[in-house]
Amino acid sequence: MKIIVTGAAGLVGQNLLPRLKAFGFTDIVAIDKHKTNTSILRRLHPDVTVIEADLAKSGAWADSFSGANVLVLNHAQIGALTEEPFIANNVTATQTVLAAAKLHGINYIVHISSSVVNSKAVDFYTESKKAQEQIVRDSGIPTCVLRPTLMFGWFDRKHLGWLARFMHRMPVFPVPGHGRYIRQPLYAGDFSSVIASAVQHPRPGGTYNISGQEKPTYIELIRAVKAASRAKARILHIPYGLFWVLLWVYGKFDANPPFTTRQLEALVIPEEFEIIDWPDIFGIRATPLAEALRETYQHPEYSKIILEF
Repeated sequence: MKIIVTGAAGLVGQNLLPRLKAFGFTDIVAIDKHKTNTSILRRLHPDVTVIEADLAKSGAWADSFSGANVLVLNHAQIGALTEEPFIANNVTATQTVLAAAKLHGINYIVHISSSVVNSKAVDFYTESKKAQEQIVRDSGIPTCVLRPTLMFGWFDRKHLGWLARFMHRMPVFPVPGHGRYIRQPLYAGDFSSVIASAVQHPRPGGTYNISGQEKPTYIELIRAVKAASRAKARILHIPYGLFWVLLWVYGKFDANPPFTTRQLEALVIPEEFEIIDWPDIFGIRATPLAEALRETYQHPEYSKIILEF
């Protein structure tokens, strides 16, 4: 079986490739446009065909789809200050990739959507992911849709990975407001095993909400990250409004900040996502949160690799 993985050099892709190989897959084409992160992927997996390309633009990368059986449609724009990158990477690139898939007769897609399609949040990421999922559904190619919640794991350059590095750099770690916002973090290692299972045992037409099995509050999660990463920073609560202003100012000096005001606004929305028995459905073990955090921050090799934004 030949598998195409788009967005392969990001968090999910970097975690997915070792799991696909563990499932016995050997003919894998990994595509991503980020030069540095693609180089890391190529170094870690010399046995995988790695292509550096912008999928929003037609190009020779489409030739690699020839003879492929499965497309893991994983590319996505996660954060940015303007709408244009979200449209280019979540909408335009998806249309271009699906055109290549149809041209070369790929007959099954595992689409990495997001839990935000069911969220109350309204932002560039949420709206573009909703559009992306609909485009994939309308393609006519049999598809299994997976909707993960916020993820963490090896190679996490944003989210919990960035927060852990911040804790190591600074003596104080700020938490907005009371911090009692329910989170459902999902271990990227477990989610990658779900994807690999969905490739090995096709589930066309299925839609699965893959949420973290545990529901810590944000402050509890931060304390767990601190313990697992062995950081020394003091956790300090600061008013939500002040936190928002600080992020806004930071965004004026960083074109691609790791955490934006829109993400902060989404953080405090009181909502929880459906928990299904995905470990039983996909035949994998759900790693307990504390164990997953230790694997993330104490792995002898992968914990030292940091992807670029």
